[in-house]
Amino acid sequence: MKIRIVNKSNNKLPEYATASSAGMDLRAYLKMPVILHPKERKIIPTGLFIELPEGYEAQIRPRSGLAAEKGITVLNSPGTIDSDYRGEIKVILINLSEEIFEIKNGDRIAQMIISKYERILWNKVEEIDKTERNSGGFGHTGRE
Repeated sequence: MKIRIVNKSNNKLPEYATASSAGMDLRAYLKMPVILHPKERKIIPTGLFIELPEGYEAQIRPRSGLAAEKGITVLNSPGTIDSDYRGEIKVILINLSEEIFEIKNGDRIAQMIISKYERILWNKVEEIDKTERNSGGFGHTGRE
């Protein structure tokens, strides 16, 4: 599938790190470094604009290494970019660590996955079918 993209940044286009990667790295597009203090959140621009076909979305997710090693994650994870959005892709980052974190131009800050979805129609009924699990949730199967 080919997707139209405008890159107003000085960074390369999002790309897959390996042949089997599902996500493409997104890079920060910054004129000056941004400091993210502990517990602080900021919207980081990428300089990218995409034209998704109807029936597809872009999901913005954290980079696992950045989250595990630095405590930096995507606040509204996964963020959704709808097919009719034509604005710049921006990423809401939050610093969950106790250390100051600096974001520089070109830093890989998130990953983007393009995903197909289906729209549904609701069929309003008075009750739904029962299952073996039924309404069990939030750890109902135990920890072991």
